[in-house]
Amino acid sequence: MKTLLVSLRQRARRDGGFANMAGGEYRVDATAWAILALSAAEADQDPVERARASLADHQLGDGRVCISADHPETFWPTPLAVLAWHGSPAHREPQSRAVRFLLAAAGTHWEKKADSPITHDTSIRGWPWIADTHSMVEPTSLSLLALRVTGRGGHERAREAVRMLMDRRLPKGGWNYGNTLVYGQELYPQVENTGLALTALAGDVPPEEIRSSLEYLDASIRTIRTPLSLGWGILGLGAWGRRPVRARDWIMESVKGQEKYGPYDTTLISLLILAFHARPGPAGMFGKGEVRTDGH
Repeated sequence: MKTLLVSLRQRARRDGGFANMAGGEYRVDATAWAILALSAAEADQDPVERARASLADHQLGDGRVCISADHPETFWPTPLAVLAWHGSPAHREPQSRAVRFLLAAAGTHWEKKADSPITHDTSIRGWPWIADTHSMVEPTSLSLLALRVTGRGGHERAREAVRMLMDRRLPKGGWNYGNTLVYGQELYPQVENTGLALTALAGDVPPEEIRSSLEYLDASIRTIRTPLSLGWGILGLGAWGRRPVRARDWIMESVKGQEKYGPYDTTLISLLILAFHARPGPAGMFGKGEVRTDGH
């Protein structure tokens, strides 16, 4: 794990942010993920606070944090920034502005027609990747996590996000990017989306309602070592108290994959670090950080 931390620190830039690869350009998503990983590993807080400040510098006036200032519609990194500012009193104000933006933002939704080829309820609001598009599982899950960690888990938008995610669950268990049945054919689940959705839903739905999803994830993760799927798979199971006993061994096996496939990007490295250090329970990915319940 020390090797991963060294590799992550090599992506730090002089401006306080992080790049996807050593020597690369600044990215807000890479910066947010690096903050989460370094915080979970209880690393030196000086670079963490500098990185948090860099995120605040890239925040737009209405609270959104975009992948590119030239494209304000690409606001999907906003919940990541909210999570990255978690536990930092100095960044309560930008975090609050980002949360207000999330509460006001939503994807494109409509009443489903009787002859629709898809079966999910298109009227339930979640969050999209970019403005004016349909809500999907990953941005909705991250936004739900962001609302919960800032004390808005009982907000109407959070409650609706739970309904949206449960509506997008596949009949046989698990989730993919956001569709269930198309033209009568059930689509395949994906480990990373299932792990992320289960992480977001932990504590909000009864275990019996997602039993088949947990069983799918528990069976699938045993043979998977790709960092994205493994990382979210471990976090998803851990959030429900089912963290695999060999989770850390599997993470180190995934780390060794870089010898064959080359270095992982900052998001993947950070996700593996988070999964390595996560504690059991719904707030496990936040390490020792407290999940607020006051909404302030």
